[in-house]
Amino acid sequence: MQRNDDLAKTNTDDTQPNPLWGRLALLMFGLTVLAFLTAIDRPEWFRLKPATGTAAAMVYASDHRS
Repeated sequence: MQRNDDLAKTNTDDTQPNPLWGRLALLMFGLTVLAFLTAIDRPEWFRLKPATGTAAAMVYASDHRS
């Protein structure tokens, strides 16, 4: 006979959690750290650059005094 109380209703599932989620989380963490370390080594990636020839000409005209 099974007891019908709160202790008997606790989860006693002995199956292991899916290891795929843990591996996927570890992979994403590693890729994020790799991207961060790569990005801090390349400060020129974060410099704004003119997108068109006209914008480049305006930047050139404003930087050089004539």
